[in-house]
Amino acid sequence: MAKPTGFKEYKREEPSKQTVQERIQHYNEFVKPLPPEKLTQQAARCMDCGIPYCHGYGCPLGNLIPDWNDMVYQGRWKEALDLLHATNNFPEFTGKICPAPCECACTLAINNDPVSIKLIEMTIIEHGWAEGWVTPIQPKNETGKKVAVVGSGPAGLAAAQQLRRAGHTVTLFEKADRMGGLLRYGIPDFKLEKWLIDRRLKQMEEEGVIFETSVDVGYDISAKYLTQRFDAICITSGARVPRDLTVEGRELGGIHFAMDFLTQQNKINAGDKIDESKRMIAKDKVVVVIGGGDTGSDCVGTSIRHGAKKVYQFELLPQPPEQPNMVNPDWPYWPIIMRTSTSHQEGCERRWSIMTQKFSGNKTVQKLHAVELQWSEPDENGRRKMDPIPGTEFSLDVDLVLLAMGFIHPEHGPLEKDLGLLIDNRGNIKVNNKYQTSVENVFASGDSVMGASLVVKAIAQGREMARCIDEYLMGYSELPSTGNV
Repeated sequence: MAKPTGFKEYKREEPSKQTVQERIQHYNEFVKPLPPEKLTQQAARCMDCGIPYCHGYGCPLGNLIPDWNDMVYQGRWKEALDLLHATNNFPEFTGKICPAPCECACTLAINNDPVSIKLIEMTIIEHGWAEGWVTPIQPKNETGKKVAVVGSGPAGLAAAQQLRRAGHTVTLFEKADRMGGLLRYGIPDFKLEKWLIDRRLKQMEEEGVIFETSVDVGYDISAKYLTQRFDAICITSGARVPRDLTVEGRELGGIHFAMDFLTQQNKINAGDKIDESKRMIAKDKVVVVIGGGDTGSDCVGTSIRHGAKKVYQFELLPQPPEQPNMVNPDWPYWPIIMRTSTSHQEGCERRWSIMTQKFSGNKTVQKLHAVELQWSEPDENGRRKMDPIPGTEFSLDVDLVLLAMGFIHPEHGPLEKDLGLLIDNRGNIKVNNKYQTSVENVFASGDSVMGASLVVKAIAQGREMARCIDEYLMGYSELPSTGNV
C-alpha cells in the first residue's frame, strides 16, 4: 500500500490548464502536468483495497492500478512502467482519452473523490519515454506464420504489436493515408496530439510490423488475395457507419456528419490541402451539434476554435442529475451523471430533451425546427417513453448542423461479403469467444464486433484476439490473457 493514511491526508488535485482564451487560439493539448511532489501525493491516496474494483471491474484491460500507484509513491518509476505495459500497449492513449471507468469503480468514489488514475497513468508513460525506457521489443523466435490486420485503430494497433512480439510476420492495412484510424482522424488534436501516435508507430516499425497505408481492403486488394497469402486475417476496421437523422430537409447543404467534420480538421492540422469548395467551416456561423456524447463535445471544441458565432448542443435524452454529494448508489458501475467537458467550458449552450423535427432553407440549411420532450419514468426493463410537449415547438436560425448521434455498425463492404462473414442482428461481425468469425482463420475484434465503444475496450479486445490467433496458429500462446473483456 502506498501510504495507509494517504486518502485521509490528501485531496484529489487536478492538473492546471491553459485559460479558455489561450487554448481556443490553437489545436494543441492544453493540460499542464502536476509537479512530481503533487503526483506522489495523488498516488498516496490509493488505498490498495482488498478487492480493487478499479482493476478487476472498472478497467477492461485489467490494469494493475494499485501496484503501479505504490511504485510511483516509492519513486520506482521503471517498475511502475513495467507494470503499466504488462496490460496496456498504449497507456498514453488511454491516459488521455479514456473516460476512466476505473475511477468510477475506485473505492474512494463511494463517498469521496476517486484516485487520479488517468493522471498517474499518463505521467508514468511520459516519464518512461523521457528516460528512454520505451524501446522496441523483438520476438524471441520467428514462427514463419503471416497475419493480416485490417484497420489501424486502437484494436488493430494492439493486435499487430502483440502478434509481432509473438514472432509472426504482421502486415497492417489501413485505407487512410496515415496509420491510426479513430485515434488519428476521430480525436481532435487538442485531446490527443498525433506525434504521440507516430512515436508508437516508429516503435512498432522497428519491431518489424509492416505498414500498408492507402489500401482499402476489399477494393484495392481482394479477400482472395488475403486468404492466399496469410495464415490468419483479423478485422479491426471499427464501426464507421454513422447514425443519420431522417427528417425533412436533411438533404440541405450545411448538414454534415460529425466524423467528417472532425476528420477534415485533423487533416488540415496535419498540413493536408483541402478542397475549399468542400470545406466545413464554423467561422462566424451559428452551429448546432445534435448529440450529447463525446463526439458532439469534440465538435463543440473544434467549432469554437474555428471562430463560430454561437454553438448549441442538443441532446434527445433528459438532462442527467448532478453528482450527488452523498454515498454513490451506482458504485462501482458507470454513473449516469452530468458531465461537462473542457469544450463545453469554452462556450456552448446545451439543451436536453430536444427532438429535431425538420430543417428548412434555400439549398443550404437556414433553420432547425424542434420540439421539447417529456420522458416517462423507466419501466421494469429500464425503458423510457418520450412524448413531444404540445406548445413547445420552436425554430432556430442556423448555418451549420453537425450530426453526432453515434455509430450503428461497421461498413459491410466487399471484404466481409466475399469472405462470407456472418453478421449479428445489430450489424456487427459475429464472433465466438475466441474472436473467430464464421470463417475459421478470420478473426475480428474492437468496434467491428461490439459496436462503437471505448478506446480502452478496443485495445483490450485487440490484445485478447492476438492471443487467440497465436494459439490458433501455434497450438499454444505465451501472450498474456487480457483482463476483463
